[in-house]
Amino acid sequence: MFDSGLGGLTVLHALREILPEAPVIYAADTAGLPYGEKTEAEIAARVAGLLGRMSERYAPRLVCIACNTASTIALGMVRDVLEIPIVGTVPAIKPAAAMTETGVIGLLGTAATIRQKYVNDLEAQFAADRKLIRFPAPELVHAAEAKMRGEKVDLAVIGDAIAGLRDRQFGDVIDTVVLACTHFPLLRDELQQVFGDHVRLVDGANGIARRIAHLTRGQPFSRSRADRAVFTAQPDSRPCFAKTMARYGLDELALF
Repeated sequence: MFDSGLGGLTVLHALREILPEAPVIYAADTAGLPYGEKTEAEIAARVAGLLGRMSERYAPRLVCIACNTASTIALGMVRDVLEIPIVGTVPAIKPAAAMTETGVIGLLGTAATIRQKYVNDLEAQFAADRKLIRFPAPELVHAAEAKMRGEKVDLAVIGDAIAGLRDRQFGDVIDTVVLACTHFPLLRDELQQVFGDHVRLVDGANGIARRIAHLTRGQPFSRSRADRAVFTAQPDSRPCFAKTMARYGLDELALF
C-alpha cells in the first residue's frame, strides 16, 4: 500500500475491516512529500520508479496506490510497468452525487489532484447534473501528518480551508464534500466540527478496500512476520509515532 505519506492509513484501516489476515507492507514516500506541489511529470516518474523498485524487493501480489494525486496522474504508467493488479484511488464523486440534496458538492484535494482531466471525466460521468466546487487545500496534508505525529491540530487551518471552499460561488449551499486526498479523513473529526453536522463527508476508502478484496478473493493469506511500514525518509523516532503506527497494525518501521 503506497502513499506520499500517512494518508493511506485511512485505506489500510478500511482494508483491515474486511481482510484482517492480509499481510501488508505500507510504503510512504515521505522524502517526496508533498506530491500536490509537484508537476505531473515529477509525480509520474517518481511513483513509477519507486513502485518498480519496491515490487522487485517485496514481490507483492497486489499494489494499492492509496493516494489520489499519484493515482490520477501515474496509475496508467504504473500499470504499464508492473505485471500485477494495481488498485488506484480516485475522488468519490459518484457516491457524493447520489447523496447530495442541494445538488452542490464540494471537493477538497491537492492542487495537483483537482486540476486533473481524470476528475473532469468523473464529474462529467457522475455529476453532470450537479455542481462540483473544487478547492485546493494542501495545508490539510501537513495538518494530517502533524496529527499522526501526535501534534495538536490547529482548527484555524481547518477553518481556512473550509472558508476557501465556502467562498466559491454556490459554496454556501454545499451539503456534501468529497475528501479527495487520503490524508483528509485523518482530520474527519476536525473537519466535521467546523463544517457542522449538516454537511456529509465522503471518501473512497471503503470502496478501495472492497476492490482489493474482490481482486484477491479465494487467495490464501498468512503472516510470516509483523506488518511493517517503510519510508523513503528517516521515520520519526519518537515513541508516540511508533504507537500511532502500531494502532494500524504496523509494528515494524524501517527506511526503504
